[in-house]
Amino acid sequence: MSAPAPAKKPMIAFTVGSKVSVRSAGGKDDVLLSEGTFRGLVSIGGDSSLALELEAASKRDKGRIRLIPLNALLSIDIVEAVKPEEEKRAEPPATGYFR
Repeated sequence: MSAPAPAKKPMIAFTVGSKVSVRSAGGKDDVLLSEGTFRGLVSIGGDSSLALELEAASKRDKGRIRLIPLNALLSIDIVEAVKPEEEKRAEPPATGYFR
């Protein structure tokens, strides 16, 4: 008897809309914990930052967009991944006899 084939693990994709928990460098030796929805990458002055829509417990922070410079990232936990959209290819319009 042969051993069953191992189950195929899904590919990991860091997609816009995923729920994440991000740890980044704060002031001095502090670690800043940010939880929310990944909204994409933003470039400011040539430096890229992670855009995160906060889902904090306090009313003040909920819905705010926090930009976290990529060089300040310590870790990203993907809490709930959103599947990437399928690439949609438009069919060229038919011309002539083939409509």
